[in-house]
Amino acid sequence: MYLEQIKSPADIKNLSTADMKKLANEIRNELIYRVSKNGGHLASNLGVVELTIALHSVFKSPTDKIIWDVGHQSYTHKLLTGRYEKFASLRKYKGISGFPKRDESEHDAFGTGHSSTSISAALGIIEGRDRNKQDFKVIAVIGDGAMTAGLALEGLNNAGDLKKDLIVVLNDNEMSISPNVGALSAYLNRILTGERFQKFKKDTKSFLEGIPKVGDKAARLAQKTEEMVKGFFLPGVLFEELGFNYVGPIDGHNTELLIDTFKRIKPSTSPVLVHVITKKGKGYEFSEKNPSLFHGIGPFRLETGSPLAGHALTYNEVFGDTLMELAKKDEKIIAITAAMKEGTGLEHFANKYPERFYDAGIAEPHAVTFAAGLATQGLKPVVAIYSTFLQRAYDEIVHDVCLQNLHVVFAIDRAGIVGDDGPTHNGLFDLSYLRHIPNLVVMSPRDNIEFRQMIELALEQNGPVAVRYPRGNPPVHDDSIKLPVEFKVGQAEILRDGKDVALMAIGNTVYPSLRAAELLEKQGVSAMVINARFVKPLDRNLISSVALMVPRIITVEENVLQGGFGSAVLEFLNTVDIPHVRIKRLGIPDIFVEQGSQEELRKIYGIDEEGICMAAHSILREPTYNL
Repeated sequence: MYLEQIKSPADIKNLSTADMKKLANEIRNELIYRVSKNGGHLASNLGVVELTIALHSVFKSPTDKIIWDVGHQSYTHKLLTGRYEKFASLRKYKGISGFPKRDESEHDAFGTGHSSTSISAALGIIEGRDRNKQDFKVIAVIGDGAMTAGLALEGLNNAGDLKKDLIVVLNDNEMSISPNVGALSAYLNRILTGERFQKFKKDTKSFLEGIPKVGDKAARLAQKTEEMVKGFFLPGVLFEELGFNYVGPIDGHNTELLIDTFKRIKPSTSPVLVHVITKKGKGYEFSEKNPSLFHGIGPFRLETGSPLAGHALTYNEVFGDTLMELAKKDEKIIAITAAMKEGTGLEHFANKYPERFYDAGIAEPHAVTFAAGLATQGLKPVVAIYSTFLQRAYDEIVHDVCLQNLHVVFAIDRAGIVGDDGPTHNGLFDLSYLRHIPNLVVMSPRDNIEFRQMIELALEQNGPVAVRYPRGNPPVHDDSIKLPVEFKVGQAEILRDGKDVALMAIGNTVYPSLRAAELLEKQGVSAMVINARFVKPLDRNLISSVALMVPRIITVEENVLQGGFGSAVLEFLNTVDIPHVRIKRLGIPDIFVEQGSQEELRKIYGIDEEGICMAAHSILREPTYNL
């Protein structure tokens, strides 16, 4: 195997075209096999195998910096940069990440997990390089989806203004390789990027400008003629206007052509954008047919492409189904997402109500302000965005929605520990960055039944509401636990009585708290369990009465401790005169949580039933005191 022999990118530079083709096949086999075992991003990685080989063949990493945007397509890059032997640990606890990480390898020039950051980061690296009087190339590889975000366009705009030698590779995988990516386009690119053409263009301009009176006009005419010809054959006028030399589109699976193109543009001293057409999921039949399914997938059967885990109802499916039911009765309900139609469970809603569904692309700030505009017209926009990506729209939530007290519903998916995707994707900050915003109601359901109730309640309000819920499947309802009843904003509930310790839980920590109470009962400890439901507003009357009855309270949340649910309870109890109360907060400390399964990470941070039991025994050994 070629792959086993590659310890660094230098090992591929002398391979023949035929050898590189064999290497690409080996890489695809390894990607398909490993993702089938570990889960991960398959379709996007299969699409960039030849592109990655070509980049590492021409450029010299880690001296030259290759920045991958969003980063989920960096698996081949990892295999070619000395991580083949560790590849079995992909996305596992203490294993290699599914995204570039600076502390994992010197070849990972910039950590990425959110989209559209590569161009801005690359430009900053170039400026730093020049200030340090160094000499290396910087390449940003960005997908066509990521290019829709404002940050990418801001980076392009600034790069065109600074006129530095930034190389942007636009990986376009939303279209098949059309005729204009054939011989004619390849021929034009060889001409337009060749030294002879560039010299001819420069000499012609100098000659024409030297002609008295008519020189400037003739030079401008020649330039316009060149742009018209290129615009006729190539879809790059926009990038040219932004100050980039546009090259493409070219076949992203033709390694020889890619290498030739990169060699030609490498000496450029001005910004260049290379438009590469790739096929998402290439090389695996099931991934090619359904690239959306294989974008991010759990372990699956190689022979059929079907997931290994049996299907169970997920939170985002509950969300999608509930919203469709409510939309049938209320025509004012509008669904909005940011390039996450399938991921947020809105695919069926989009099919049933296409006129009431908007995908804003990877543009979370725009999605939120767009929703605010809709709300001013009496509509009921529901914005479904993953917790980790909603962070990017923080200012819009504050300034455009909450400040104006507009009725926008935020459906915050993937809140809490996401797991294998690691620190860039764990949604552990939303309770903290939302709780302090005036006018905003923040709630989190214990299970699928309560989730449906919360969506209904959110749509009945007159101001902004956030409903946060985790990745995965809602708990299977236990008949020994009473069914959720109707409730009002700010109303918590006591699920289990107890006198020794009170477990006050929010969202998906409620059921672990109930299981912990059962274990504690067997150990001689009587534990009360409260389902808080709301982080804002808190049920102050219930919390006060519980603190008077049970002087030891443990708050449990799947969020950072700073500013979260436990902080809210602690702050409230500090304002009331309740003697001899002791508070212990369980949640995530002041760190970025690493990758691993949800179960093992919850265990590590003590927010599973065993961790809650240990905390209960600990607080029972401590004296109470006045807050």
